[in-house]
Amino acid sequence: MFNRVLSAAIVGIDVIPVQVEVDVSDGLPQFTMVGSLTGQVREAEDRVRTSLRNIGFALPPKKITVNLAPADVLKNGSGFDLPIALGILAGEQKIPADSLNSLMAIGELSLNGDINPVSGVLPSALQARKLGIHTMLVPAGNESEARVVTDLDIIGFRCINEVLEFLRHGTLPKTEEVKSESPELNRYNLDFSDIRGQENVKRAATVAAAGFHNLLMIGPPGAGKTMIARRIPTIMPPLTQDESLEISQIYSVAGLLNPEQPFLGTRPFRSPHHTMTAQALAGGGRIPRPGELTLAHRGILFLDEMPEFKKGSLEILRQPLEDREIVIARAAGTFKFPAAFLLLAAMNPCPCGHFPDMNRCTCKPNEIAAYIHRISRPLLDRIDLCVECPAVTYEELTGRHEKGRTSAEIREEVCAAHLRQKNRFEGQAVHFNSEIPADKLETYCPMDSEASRLMRQAFEQMHLSARGYHRIIRVARTIADLAGEDIIRTPHVSEAICYRTIDRKYWRV
Repeated sequence: MFNRVLSAAIVGIDVIPVQVEVDVSDGLPQFTMVGSLTGQVREAEDRVRTSLRNIGFALPPKKITVNLAPADVLKNGSGFDLPIALGILAGEQKIPADSLNSLMAIGELSLNGDINPVSGVLPSALQARKLGIHTMLVPAGNESEARVVTDLDIIGFRCINEVLEFLRHGTLPKTEEVKSESPELNRYNLDFSDIRGQENVKRAATVAAAGFHNLLMIGPPGAGKTMIARRIPTIMPPLTQDESLEISQIYSVAGLLNPEQPFLGTRPFRSPHHTMTAQALAGGGRIPRPGELTLAHRGILFLDEMPEFKKGSLEILRQPLEDREIVIARAAGTFKFPAAFLLLAAMNPCPCGHFPDMNRCTCKPNEIAAYIHRISRPLLDRIDLCVECPAVTYEELTGRHEKGRTSAEIREEVCAAHLRQKNRFEGQAVHFNSEIPADKLETYCPMDSEASRLMRQAFEQMHLSARGYHRIIRVARTIADLAGEDIIRTPHVSEAICYRTIDRKYWRV
């Protein structure tokens, strides 16, 4: 007897509908699975067989054929266990065959009949709604995640016996209340007012947060670079509903969603260690999964001690910094992952950290040059803001100066600038000034004559690349937005140019 159950396969971060076709017929007893499957999917035979036996149903001595269509898509994961089991039970008339119509099922079976959580349930639920499916059967551990999707009946089950009761008699298991992440301003319990001095760096951080511009901080150890980086999330503009859903889908595929808070309401902050491999940063595997670059999507990627990262890992950043996505080629196909992140980086100016203070620096000139040039010029050209973070003075450290602005005050200014951008780019596939296409700069970044003259002078004297020239204009646009100006003026351009001059001090060593 033939039955079909709808399920889903995760390919990259995309969802492909999968028809789990099960045929139970007379013949030599055997269990055959086809449809371009990985070893993890083929293991479903043993899990399903043992799970059903332990709930009192032994597989019949018949020929069982399972096909996962479409056959040209490589399937991975353990989420097909439940639909395979349901197809077999329907074939043996243990459940009504028509009860499987207009539903999607996903879940892993344990050997005692329990249903274990799987990754990728949230994007699968979105795909089910898109297909017009009315009901989705999921593991209880994924129920809160799936209930983020509206207009879809989500039913979570702890064991397969609960599924059978539902399909036979319509008995619903106990459901859990869905919680959403609190949109509090400062979940990190950090504040910019904690930082003494470093007003120029705080200003650069404000510009970076307002326009989603990449920022590199250079300075000696203990100057406050990491402190500032970890406080930038507290001044970022809030996520939109679509951005939250997009990030939540990524974390669902990666298996990183908290069941207690399945809907992410704050921007990600990822801080990988410098020993992390290039594959872990970009994402990888036979069927690639999201790496750190994708997990930082719509949020912040912080690289502390940037020159300590392997050169191959750093060069991977070049494509996503330009295209806001990363492409991974495998034998199974080409996978695209979103990677629109704000790059924050911190580094010492030399191995000992004290250059250009020659009274304290113990490094040789060739050591300084080798250390600095671990950051290549093409990568540096993609960083909008470079700023020095000098050592804190005694007066600043002991609090004899007034306390700086709080995160709430800075965030209010950032949100006002972001609102101007939101109105400017309404209906466009642009979220921040840093994403303005080069062919739209004249439209969105009008300058007065003095500002245009200064930009030309900077282009000729600084020997800017086209990319560097465009990035200065985008930064100037953000500075003008922070000032509440529609037209980019000379002070805005002047400040933007200053953020491109610090690198020349160090990369000429």
